[in-house]
Amino acid sequence: MHVLILGGTTEARGLAELLAAARPAATTVTSSLAGRVAGPRLPPGEVRVGGFGGADGLAAWLRDHRVDVLIDATHPFAGTISRNAALAATTAHVPLLMLRRPGWVPVDGDDWHPVGSLAEAAGALPALGRRVFLTTGRTGLAAFAGLDALWFLVRSVDAPEPPYPARMETLLERGPFTLDGERELIRRHRVDVLVTKDSGGAATAPKLEAAREAGIPVVVVRRPPLPDGVAVTDTPEGALAWLRGHGIGGQASG
Repeated sequence: MHVLILGGTTEARGLAELLAAARPAATTVTSSLAGRVAGPRLPPGEVRVGGFGGADGLAAWLRDHRVDVLIDATHPFAGTISRNAALAATTAHVPLLMLRRPGWVPVDGDDWHPVGSLAEAAGALPALGRRVFLTTGRTGLAAFAGLDALWFLVRSVDAPEPPYPARMETLLERGPFTLDGERELIRRHRVDVLVTKDSGGAATAPKLEAAREAGIPVVVVRRPPLPDGVAVTDTPEGALAWLRGHGIGGQASG
């Protein structure tokens, strides 16, 4: 049996680790990373890096490498990859599961402003603040490039490339982040508005609590919709149970 995990997330790595611990007999687990982040944390098992060439290229890879099950455990905002995965799985007649961590939910005290895109986020900012903590990653900064009256603190794993805001300071950091650290960033840089994607998960959630405590608004970019008719789970354990239903993965050894 051959399992292909489209990865690059904490959940993808967690599933690869569960499969490595279970050691299912005669099963190959391959994790595919997009290669957009320098020095990624590699999961156990076989790893490939780079794209497939769209849905047709992925379908060909599934057939050529005799993949039995496809797991899409990419980032919640990797919409193009997820659409390609759904098309490729249908073309190659391979079962597909999407592993997606739950999104964040506002609580009392939050001042959230949901938007549908980075462009909408940029359009909302001038009415909300002047010193922006931008945590949407190094791609997509062109949407904010024309906001010359605003100052941006941009946090990403790798250095961003232009076009990006003219008034910008960059933090090259990888989560998880702490609540104390996020409080200090907001205080030291006098941040008065936060921009984030609804990525979910605990690694980057402390910024939301820090923003709530500071009483600053949060612009939240909503997730793209998942393809229709695809099985979905929100934990690596749920994915392992689904795989066992397809004859892959035994009990973890003690």
